[in-house]
Amino acid sequence: MKLTDVLAGVPILDLHGDEGEIIHGITYSSRLVQPEFLFVAMKGERTDGLNFLDESLERGAVAVLSDRQMPDNFTRSWIQVDDARLALALCAANFYGHPSKEIEVVGITGTKGKTTVTYILEEILKKGGYQPGVLGTITYRGPKGELSAERTTPEAPDLQRMLREMVEAGATHCVMEVSSHALELHRVTGIEFRVTVFTNLSGEHLDYHQSMEKYFLAKKKLFLLPAEKRIAVINSDDPWGQKLSSHLPAGVITFGTEPNAMIRAESFAFSKNGITADIRYPAGKTSVQSALLGRPNLYNIMAATACALTLNIPIHAIKEGVASLRGVPGRFEKIENSLGIQVFVDYAHTDDPLKNLLETARELCEGRLILVFGAGGDRDKTKRARMGEVAGTHADWTIITSDNPRSEDPLAIISDIKVGIQKTGPSKYSVEPDRKKAIQEALVLAKKGDCVLVAGKGHETYQIIKEKVLPFDDAEVIRGILKEMEA
Repeated sequence: MKLTDVLAGVPILDLHGDEGEIIHGITYSSRLVQPEFLFVAMKGERTDGLNFLDESLERGAVAVLSDRQMPDNFTRSWIQVDDARLALALCAANFYGHPSKEIEVVGITGTKGKTTVTYILEEILKKGGYQPGVLGTITYRGPKGELSAERTTPEAPDLQRMLREMVEAGATHCVMEVSSHALELHRVTGIEFRVTVFTNLSGEHLDYHQSMEKYFLAKKKLFLLPAEKRIAVINSDDPWGQKLSSHLPAGVITFGTEPNAMIRAESFAFSKNGITADIRYPAGKTSVQSALLGRPNLYNIMAATACALTLNIPIHAIKEGVASLRGVPGRFEKIENSLGIQVFVDYAHTDDPLKNLLETARELCEGRLILVFGAGGDRDKTKRARMGEVAGTHADWTIITSDNPRSEDPLAIISDIKVGIQKTGPSKYSVEPDRKKAIQEALVLAKKGDCVLVAGKGHETYQIIKEKVLPFDDAEVIRGILKEMEA
C-alpha cells in the first residue's frame, strides 16, 4: 500500500519525502520494524519512540510518523502530526482495509462485568449459528484459535490486524472489551461499532483518570465514535448509565430491573445452583436459566441479552446461550471439592467490586465468609484502605496477603490495607504475605458450610514481585491444596 493511502484522512501538519513510498507494515515498536515499514514514534509512560529512531531505520523503516519536527539531516519520509496515537489508529485502519465494516463489532465498556458479558454473548452467538471472535482481558479468540491476552484492548495496529484475521477466518461478529485506557489512547479509533454496551461505573483507575467524572468521560468516548449505524445498550439501573443515556441522541436501548428499563428482569431468583429470571422486552417475554451465580451476573446476563436482541439474535439462541455457559475463568469461579466448603476465585481488585463479591457470596453462604486478598503495587494507593474497610465490614475473617506487589514492599501495601480494616472494630483478620500460605491458611480454617473467597487476581497465572514474573494461578494453587486435604 502506498504511503498516501495509509495516511488517508489523517490530520497532517507537515510531510517530507515520497508519498508514493510503498508501505508493507505499521508498528509503534522499533523491535517489530521490518523492511518498508512505517514506524510511529510515540511518547509512552516510560520511553519515547524517538529514542529508537536509529534502530527503526536500521531495521528497514522507510517512513516515520511523529508529533515532533523532523530531525536535521533526516533522509527518509517524515510525517508530523498533532496527535501520534490518533494518527496511528487511523493509519492502521487504512492499512488493514477497515475490517470493522465487514464484521459486526460489539464494544463493551464499564468497570465490572465486561469479561463475563463477552463470554455470555459469545455463547449466544454460537447458538444462533454465527461465528464470533472475542477480544478481552483473558484471551483473544476466534474461529481459528485462541491466544492469551496481553492487555484488555490491544494497541490499534494489533487490533486492526486481529479484526482483519477474524474476517478472513469467516467470523461474523467480534465481541470486544474496551477499556478506559484504550479510549483515552485512541486504540479503538477507526473501528465502526455496531453495538456499544455500558455495564456500570465505580471507582477504579483513579490514579490514571484522577476523578470519577474524568473516568466517565473516558468511557463515554466509546459511544461518540463515528459510525454509520450504531445502537447503545446501557444499564439504566446504574446512575452513571442514566447520565450517559441523557447525553446521547436517539438509538439507546436500556436494560435493568427497574420499570423504566426497555429490557428488564421482572422476576428473578438466586441460589447456589445459579440464576433464574423472567425477562420482558418490547416484543414479548422469555425466561432464562444460568449456572452463573449472584446479582452481578444477573446484570451481565441482561447486558448480553439486550445486546443480542439489538443484533436480532433469535430468542431460542439467547436462552440456549445463557444456559450453556457454566462459568468464566477467574470471575466468581467455583472450585469444586468434597469437603463441603464453597471456594471461589474472583478478579475483584478494588473496593466496590470486592464489596459486590462479598455481598454475592453472603447470599450463598451457610457458614462463615473467609476472605483472602491483597492489593497491587505501583497502582492506586487510595483504594487499599477502602478495600480493607470493605473486608472488615462484610467478611467474617480476612487474611491479608500479597497480590502483585511489583516494585513495592508487600508489607507496606498490607499496612495500607490494615488502616481500613482496623476501622471496622474488633480484630477479625490475620496477615500472611506469602499468597500460597495465606490460601492454605484459609482452607484449613474453613469448615463444612463455610465459604472461602480468594480475590484480586482471578484468571491471572502469574505474580509480579520486583522485576520477576513468577508462575502463580490462584485456582490451581487452591485445587492442589484441596487435593491434599481431601487425601
